[in-house]
Amino acid sequence: MAVHTHDDIDWAERLRSLRMAEALDAEPTRAAAHRLLEGLPDRPTILDVGCGAGGMSVLFAEELASAGARIVLVDATEPLLVEAHRVVTAAAGDKAVVETVHADVADGGLPEKLPPADLVWASRVVHHLPDQQAALHTLARLARPGGLVAISEGGLDFNCLPWDLGIGRPGIEGRLLAARGEWFAEMRAGIPGVVPMPYGWNTALRQAGLDDVDSFGVLIHHPAPGSELLREFVVERVRWFADVAGDRLTQDDRETAAAVLDPANPAFLGARQDLFLLGVKTVHCGRRS
Repeated sequence: MAVHTHDDIDWAERLRSLRMAEALDAEPTRAAAHRLLEGLPDRPTILDVGCGAGGMSVLFAEELASAGARIVLVDATEPLLVEAHRVVTAAAGDKAVVETVHADVADGGLPEKLPPADLVWASRVVHHLPDQQAALHTLARLARPGGLVAISEGGLDFNCLPWDLGIGRPGIEGRLLAARGEWFAEMRAGIPGVVPMPYGWNTALRQAGLDDVDSFGVLIHHPAPGSELLREFVVERVRWFADVAGDRLTQDDRETAAAVLDPANPAFLGARQDLFLLGVKTVHCGRRS
């Protein structure tokens, strides 16, 4: 059964892509997980809000210094919650108790449903919610005094294709990214109850009442030729972009996208040895006073 959230995206349908992205991001992101865990008390409570397929909590579980933690996975999409519980439980072993809560991150009553946390983590979920600032206020309320709130938002767009694919007009990846940006802006504008947030994430975290606001980047770089997993991920990524771009692309670009996504076509991306993945994720964090 399809499950849609505020953005009307069927995230359960995108589980395979989420798992591939998490596998590719795991090692570069491990240092970020370790950094966020530094200074937490023994037996911390960690909330992964909008956990998706659970990739970051897998890293939290693996990087915990000692046993006795509590990891609570929160998501509105039940199939993702089931998958997240499976992989995080396997990674945690006897280091942590893993729990799940089926809930909407946009629910202002969320703090009454969850335990106070030493670390609240939300990765690329807030920008999908109608009122981003209100959601950050909710995340701040989930932290116990002195607790850390960290979100992954923004960064630099990922690139994965050579500029000239030998078919169609060069530079199609830039046009796919631009079309995706237009689609996202239209999608956000159509979310019921949407509220603009015309300032950056650091300002938003301060307005949520957090102190010691800071940010750091995570470089994701898989150089060519890359693995089979990388090629599969790039094909899925380009297919997703082409789908959401729709008529925002020219007819020539739509034909090029169809060709490079067709396994029977000589231009099929999955047969190339020059695909790569390069981009930066940004983690913004602040502490509840």
